[in-house]
Amino acid sequence: MSKTICQTVVFKNSTPDALYAIYMDAKKHSKAIGGGKVSISAKIGSSYSAWDGYISGKTLCLVKGEMIVQTWRAADFNSSDPDSILVLRFDKRGNETVVNMVHALVPDHKYHGIKSGWDDFYWKPWRKYLLGR
Repeated sequence: MSKTICQTVVFKNSTPDALYAIYMDAKKHSKAIGGGKVSISAKIGSSYSAWDGYISGKTLCLVKGEMIVQTWRAADFNSSDPDSILVLRFDKRGNETVVNMVHALVPDHKYHGIKSGWDDFYWKPWRKYLLGR
């Protein structure tokens, strides 16, 4: 069985373009998450990895400044687990940007760790990164 994680995160004083760039630029992505090697390209069909290869997948769809869709796989998924699907949507709301994240097909045995991991390893570090820019 698999589960879906849905999260809505608000970033103050930021833009959809800035947050999209943080995710899609390898240097910014690595710096924003506090380290860990990232390899990513803004090319549909390209492979990517983050956290020194712990996360990997392929980019399926990109709408610059608006949306990212990728397959997503953790190194400790079981071999029988299908790749999960990650959708990030960036929406402007006043001086804030809302990130709507849907992470589908997350294996049951990884659900709780991945759900909390988004906050611990992405949203909190991104906030810290944005304050220091």
